Amino acid sequence: MASGRKIAIWVTVSLGMILVCAWIFKPFRRLQRLPLSVVGSVIKLDVDTWKQSPIADVEISAPAELATGNTKSDFSGYFKINLPSGIDPDESIMLRFRHPDYRPVDLKAVLNGQPNVVRMIPIHGEVESSLSETDTIVGNVQVRYTTEITTTENIGAGAKTFQVVNTGGVPCYQHLPCSPDGKWKAAIDSASLDAGDGNEFQNARVTCIAGPCPFTKVDLDDFSRTTRAIKVSVRNWSDTATFLLQAEVFHTQVRDIVGKSYPIIFGRSLNFTLPADAEGVTMEAELNGSQIIFPLAPDPALSWTDCKVKIEEKQGRDYRCELKSGFRFR
Repeated sequence: MASGRKIAIWVTVSLGMILVCAWIFKPFRRLQRLPLSVVGSVIKLDVDTWKQSPIADVEISAPAELATGNTKSDFSGYFKINLPSGIDPDESIMLRFRHPDYRPVDLKAVLNGQPNVVRMIPIHGEVESSLSETDTIVGNVQVRYTTEITTTENIGAGAKTFQVVNTGGVPCYQHLPCSPDGKWKAAIDSASLDAGDGNEFQNARVTCIAGPCPFTKVDLDDFSRTTRAIKVSVRNWSDTATFLLQAEVFHTQVRDIVGKSYPIIFGRSLNFTLPADAEGVTMEAELNGSQIIFPLAPDPALSWTDCKVKIEEKQGRDYRCELKSGFRFR
């Protein structure tokens, strides 16, 4: 009987340990089944960290059995390849990096979430011992653009005097208009001002400047609006009163401001940023001493440099350009 109890206890403990282990490793097995991804950045190989600029449009491909794992690096050099489920997170896969201006790279990429930094060697070296006689020298590079600004200026004031003619002390007898209490005959008159085309009034006001002012009342005005024309109506239930209508005149105009940007050059790379509302963008440069103006379209195509543009919402546009073969910065 004692041995039977020992066997039962042993079986119970063993089953318990199996259940605990299954519970511990269940999330791990679930994690293994989740799709994985490879992330990283492609940059230019250079001992000078200032010149390790990101490389865009690098074609990145995974092994054939991972057909979904193909992509290109973006403006910042970033890439991400999603892999199918069932791959061990501790494994590594061979990725191919190809760009026509850089030497090919084959790299074992890690899958454990660590960023992969891929350095590619330019086909056209950053530094050569001597200049070629056929190289075109690029210098004095600057960028011009225009932005619109809206300005509102005080260009003067508008003023007008008017009278509300009336005889005081005459009972109303319900013959409109009357005083606010309905007892006395009143008169109503109005005045208006026009600021002119493209102008508007602000800070409008009306003031009684002569006559029995305490027995007058503004019936209607549109002073709360910023508008080209303003009007006021005044009620007077005493003798004739004189009023002054005044307002400041403002003119709003939109005009272009010319801006300049001086690119930052490291090695064969040229970088600059522009405001989001920049228009009419041109790049000016001296090529072998001749000043030439190059319009910069949204997708620039220049004879001497390859440019990539990244548009940041509400922030601006980032430009990164690389000299083509046969050109050098001075």
